[in-house]
This record gives sequence, C-alpha cells and structure tokens, in this order.
Amino acid sequence: MLRFSEGTLFVRVLENVRGRNVYLVQSTVFPTNANFMELLFWIDAFSRASAESVTVVVPYFSYAKGDKKDEPRVSIRARVCADAIEAAGADRVVTLDLHAPQIQGFFRIPVDDLYALPYLCTAIERAELRDPVVVSPDAGFAKRARRFAHRLDAPLAIADKVRKGHGETAELVEIIGEVAGRDAIVVDDFTISAGTLVEAADQLVARGARSVTAVVTHGVFAEGSMERLDRSPIQRLIVTDSIETQPVQLSAKVTVVSVAPLFAEAVSRIHRRESISVLFQD
Repeated sequence: MLRFSEGTLFVRVLENVRGRNVYLVQSTVFPTNANFMELLFWIDAFSRASAESVTVVVPYFSYAKGDKKDEPRVSIRARVCADAIEAAGADRVVTLDLHAPQIQGFFRIPVDDLYALPYLCTAIERAELRDPVVVSPDAGFAKRARRFAHRLDAPLAIADKVRKGHGETAELVEIIGEVAGRDAIVVDDFTISAGTLVEAADQLVARGARSVTAVVTHGVFAEGSMERLDRSPIQRLIVTDSIETQPVQLSAKVTVVSVAPLFAEAVSRIHRRESISVLFQD
C-alpha cells in the first residue's frame, strides 16, 4: 500500500492513471481517522489525475456501527463517511459484511457488500464439529446467523440480551434454543473487546454446550481482548484478514481466514464488466 510520504512514487503513480480504471484498496482502521482521511486524499488525487473511474475497496468499513440516530444530538457517522467518499470522487465501493445493510442506501454510487460466509463456513467445516448449533449473539443478528445455520445444516439458537440505558453494554439474560451436548458456534459480524463473545460462551457452557467456537468477519481487536479470549471457554475464534493493522498480538486461539481471493474475483469481474451476483450466493 502506498503512502503519501513516498512522494516521488506517488507522483509517478498519478502520471500513469490518466484514462485508467483505478482500484484503490485501503484499510480504514488502526488508526481509523488517519487511514480514512488518507483514503479520501487518494480518491481525490486519482480523480484529479483524470482516472477513468475510481473503485474504492474497503474490506472493513469503519464507523458502520453509526448507522442510525438512536438518541438525540448524535451524528449518523456511517452516512457522513459515505458522503465524504462520494464527494471525494469515488465511482464505486466494494466492502465486506457491512454492520448494517442499509448503509448501502447512504450512497448514490454502486456499493458491493460481499459475503465472508462461504469462507468462514469452510473453516468451520474443517474443525469437524459434532452436532453443531449456530448461535446468534443477539436477536438483531439472527437473520444473518440463520444463513450460517442453513449452510452448515445446523439448528439456530439466539442469545436474548437486554440493553439498560444508553450505554454500549447489554446483559445476556437467556439462550433461546437447545445447546446442551452440542458444539456451539457463536457468529457475529465483528468484535472489539470480545466481551459479547465471551459472555455468550459462558452462558452456553453453563447450559451444557460441549464446546464453543466463535466466528466473526472483522476482528477489530482492542487492548485486552486477547487476554479476555484466553481466559474464556472459547476454544477457537475464526476471523477473516479484513483488518491488516492489528494493534495486538493475536492469541493462539485465533484462526485467520483470507478473503483476498473474494476481493480479487470481485475486482476482476468489475473490471471485465461482468456480473458479480455469483459472489453473493450463501
């Protein structure tokens, strides 16, 4: 990935983009604000250099959790990011497992929200779990969790959580579904502190689950997350490589699955003006 500090190389790149279709791959996390601003600068630079088109490839879309105004006087951060990317001159966005599907509607340009599910399910199948049950960490993720259950031919259970006040924390009060004697698979789109995954794992083990595997698309790991994971009953945590700049040393429990082939196929199809619908099959 090129950086602005590489001034000579940056100028040389811009000299070669006139009339070309540019595919700009950029992380927007760790450090989030710096990387997001750099993304905007690159988009603007390529547009001003007369690129035919600029397709932004963002494996993890930061601020996606800010998809609605859930209390007074707060910013809808995902909408602000979408407006900024468009204003800078992007023609298309390719991303992976947006936290909220409605974020696609924040853009007026095409947005391809790819699915990591096939890659994650392949990794789960390699674990050779017996009598698996897919567990959604809350009711809001149940629809997506059901796709995992269908793909793995497994039943679905849901963790019922109650959020008190306007804070980020929620209390898990019940597991809806049968998990006793089964290998539980907790699925989610991302994790930061691993707190939700660990809390779900504790409750699953208390209700008789034989083992707990956690599966998330984006491992946005904060300080302390690996220590929390190591102390938990979670046997393995499967994540994709959508985040390249991890600030922590990953635990031995973490298995990283590459989604590079998925993005490569998407970019190739877009460049050849082919349909990418086949990439959205569960």
